[in-house]
Amino acid sequence: MLNINIVCIGKIKENYLKEAINEYSKRLSKYCKLNILELPDEKIPDKLNPSIAEEIKNKETNNILNHLKKDSYIICLDLSGKELTSEEFSKTIENLSLETSSITFIIGGSLGFSTEIYKKVNQKICFSKMTFPHQLIRVFLLEQIFRAFKISHGETYHR
Repeated sequence: MLNINIVCIGKIKENYLKEAINEYSKRLSKYCKLNILELPDEKIPDKLNPSIAEEIKNKETNNILNHLKKDSYIICLDLSGKELTSEEFSKTIENLSLETSSITFIIGGSLGFSTEIYKKVNQKICFSKMTFPHQLIRVFLLEQIFRAFKISHGETYHR
């Protein structure tokens, strides 16, 4: 069974998001072994300057890098990544499952990643050029992973 790892910065505080994550986690258990690792986010000061922002991104990125598994295919969610349709995303996961037993998705903090992350990732994808809270992106990602498995298994899912 394919291992899907999600490494993300920040804890989910809102109950409605926790409920959605739990629901998709339960649904995904039929298709994969899901592991979500929440790493602490750095406090962002009110008076944020570029130097402090870079320091925060570096700390969060280093924490992410310390938790990546060496044998996993790593996909970073990033605004500069490639946008995929649900069908293309499904095909990507299906093809990767033939090559590896583990896929790791990375969701950064509010300020994004430092450039070090891009040296370690295999692929960058973007869900939208719009800006969303990173906690909400976690729900979007889980929903799209679930949809991807439904598509690849030829099962119906609402459109």
